[in-house]
Amino acid sequence: MKAKLHRFCKLIAGWALVSLGLAGWLLPIIPGTPFIVLGLAILSAQSEWARKILDSLKVRFPRQAAKLRALKEGLAAKIRRADLR
Repeated sequence: MKAKLHRFCKLIAGWALVSLGLAGWLLPIIPGTPFIVLGLAILSAQSEWARKILDSLKVRFPRQAAKLRALKEGLAAKIRRADLR
């Protein structure tokens, strides 16, 4: 039951971010691309098509993918240090 709820929350968050990103492409107030990439990153854990799109973006934009990977590793290290305390 808890796993289903967790999966449902991830799907809702991912689709909400993708929707916000699409609105950002239409509205000049919101930056759309970061929200779409973040939404795809969340959805890629659940969906093969989202994983393929994210992988193609990593190939097309390798410099930005490296920056995101470094940011992810840094956040994971901070979380691990906080758990040890």
